[in-house]
Parts: sequence; structure tokens; C-alpha cells
Amino acid sequence: MRNRKLNLAAAVGVALTATLATGACGADASEPKARTDCVRVVDEDTGEPTDECLPLAPEKDRVDTAEPVFTRPTSITNPLHPSSEVKQVIYGGQVDDKPFRTEFTLLPDTKTITMNGEKVKVRTLQYMALSDGRIVELAHDWFAQADDGSVWYFGEDVFNYEDGVVADTEGTWLAGKTGPPAMIMPADPKVGDVYRPENVPEVVFEEVTVKAVNQTVKGPYGPVKGAITVAELHMDGSREEKVFAPGYGEFSTGKEGELEAVSLAVPTDAKPGPVPEKLTALSTAVRDAHSDGAPDPAAAENVRAAWDAYRTSDRVPDLLTQQMNRDLDALAEAVKARDAELVHGAVLRVAQNDLDLHLHYEPLAKVESDRMDLWARQLKLDAEADDAGAVAGTVTSLELTWDRVRHNTAPDKAKQIEDRLRELRGAADRKDTAAAAESAPRLMAALAQAKT
Repeated sequence: MRNRKLNLAAAVGVALTATLATGACGADASEPKARTDCVRVVDEDTGEPTDECLPLAPEKDRVDTAEPVFTRPTSITNPLHPSSEVKQVIYGGQVDDKPFRTEFTLLPDTKTITMNGEKVKVRTLQYMALSDGRIVELAHDWFAQADDGSVWYFGEDVFNYEDGVVADTEGTWLAGKTGPPAMIMPADPKVGDVYRPENVPEVVFEEVTVKAVNQTVKGPYGPVKGAITVAELHMDGSREEKVFAPGYGEFSTGKEGELEAVSLAVPTDAKPGPVPEKLTALSTAVRDAHSDGAPDPAAAENVRAAWDAYRTSDRVPDLLTQQMNRDLDALAEAVKARDAELVHGAVLRVAQNDLDLHLHYEPLAKVESDRMDLWARQLKLDAEADDAGAVAGTVTSLELTWDRVRHNTAPDKAKQIEDRLRELRGAADRKDTAAAAESAPRLMAALAQAKT
């Protein structure tokens, strides 16, 4: 989870390898300076640095100034940033008055990053953010744990989407090229500790101050002890509160109205066992409605009835309950108004919520495979609606989900799926929705074959 990016195009010309901007902002160069470090505030709208300095914490409070040593960097065991142990975290909430969803997933591959002549192997996590059920951002984030137990951020490769197509790559940075790696979690945070998860002034910059430790927060399936609360200073001068919790990492950010919080995580919230019959019945009703694309009132009512039956029979995380109720209300209103576009959006979000519920019981690989089916159904609906932007975004979502699935798929069956995905990528790039409509059933067949 990350903050929506500032417009950084104007900042590209700065000295990217600098770790601090120097000089007293707005002062005459010939006058004595009261301070030698000034990280300039960047205007949120223009991306231009201003003459104002960020109100940085005292340097003596920083815990990230010593040079880290990385002997076993990919074994990330820090409980507040367990990024090599948590396989996937699902976040939900609302941003810019729209339902917002994040899938943060550990990928099987690692990456080697060279920093000051030293090669450091890092773990790769995929950040996939969706607004109204549709992709708005992809990032590959790189993390490593130092020998003292602190976790360091080595950069991110960012793609921001508009109408299903990459609009820009703002926020991209790489340790050793753009700037230094940055501490994202101390080994043993204490109240008053200060550190910088991003530290390339005027390009990417955050300063964190720990405000509380040893807290107990309400988790998806019960209390979670050992959480911390931090205040994060952003490059535009704004501040944001975040909570980190053992077994999850980043647990929540923002406040009501612009809140993102954990829906559930695996393996933290996994309870392997048979899927409850009423959850299976809910999933069947959801797939029937989603396959239809424009479900009639009866289909929407069937989903609502199945949901009511399930949630009264099983323990469901509060946030998922809120999201499902919200999206089912939106679906009922859209069906009543006969608004096809709103129906498509609402039923897609309902289908996403439904699969999240299965993470409590089923292996992540099984749920990811079912997500491929979900996006394949959505692709068929988008192509039939002749919506080129939606097709492009859905193909991207298929490709990103496939990055998380392919290593669990037999090579011969994986090749069939990849052939279909290349076919669909070509159709999406050409904005050929008719070709996408013809390819969608072939992809669905290849996905079904992979499960046999």
C-alpha cells in the first residue's frame, strides 16, 4: 500500500543520488544558515519544489543512519514487516470516494541489486491496486533484512494506469541508481524513533516517527498484539497515520473517509479445512451473476440471500462484511436502474470479495487460480460491451495474476495459457474488442484444462 503519487515530472532533473538537499530554504547564500539540511516541500499539483523546508525531526532521533549489513537479506523475519513470510495481504477501503482494493503478494522470484559495489539479493512483492474493481497501479517492491533485524526498502518499479493503459511511471526508484536504500522498519521500534522509508528528496521522500508501541488492534479474526502506530511526513508536507501489526506488516493507513485497512492475510488468517457449504453456495450464486454480466433482479437477490445465509453461519471479518454489503447494495441499485456499466462494476467487486473469503480456508494457489477465472469472465463481458479501456485493464489484471500463478502450473498447460494471454495482449493493444471477444473463450478453456 502506498500513497497516491505527486506529479514528479518536474523533479526528474534533480541530483538523484543525493540523500539530502542542503541550504536554508529561501535564505541568501551569503548569510549564516541556521541549518544545513533542507528537504524541500514539493507542490502536490505541479510537482515543483518550493522554497519551504519540510519540518523534519531532529537528526539525533533517526535510527537509520548506520550502514546496514546484509548477510541473509532474503530471510525477512521482522514481525512488523514479515515480507518473506506473508504470502498475500488483501486491503480494502475507500479512496477518492470510490471502493479501493489492494492485493500485496510475495512473488517467488528474487532480484539482485548492486549498491556501492555490493550485490544484495532482495525479495519481490507485487502491489496491485484497484479502484472500483479496476486496476489503477502496479508496483514491484524490493525488500531485504539487515543483520540487525531491520528491514530496508530497495525501490519500486511503478506503473500508474488510466482507463486500463499505463499513464506514467511516477514514483519509480531503485537503490544504487536513484538513491540509497531506506529503512522501512526498525528491528525493535521505540516511541520517538525516526526513520525514512524513502530518502531521495524531491523524487521520493517519507519520514516516519514512531508514536506508540505494544498496542493491541482488532484483526480480521481477533485481537492482534504488538502493533505500532507511526506518523508519516510526506513530500508535500502532509502527514498520515499508519498502523503496523505482527503477521501483517502495514495494517491500516489514513482515517475514516480515506481509510485503507487489512481485510485478511495469508498465512496469518488461514484456517485450512473444508469450505463451508454456505460459502460454496454463495460462490455459485456470485459466479452465475457475474457470468451473466447484466443479472436480472432475481440473480442479484439470489446473491444477497446466499450472502445473508453465509455471514450468519460463519465468522467473517468486519471489513469484508462492510465491503460485501456496500457492493451488494450498489449491485441492487444498478440492476434496478438498468445501468449496465454500474452493474458490471458492482458484480465484479462482489466476485472479488467472495474469493477473498476463500483465503481463510483454501490454499492461496487455488484462490489465485479462481481469480484467473474471474478475470477471464470479466474479459468476456468487457469485450462484449465493446469497452476497449476495460479490456486493456482486464488483460493487465490477468497478466499480473498469472505472474502469481504460473509457478504452480504444469509447463505444458502454462504454455497454452501464455499463448492465449499474448493473443489477448495484442488485441488489447490494438483496441480490437472483437478479437478479444473471440479469444476470451479460448483462454477460459485453457484455464479449465490447467485444473484437470
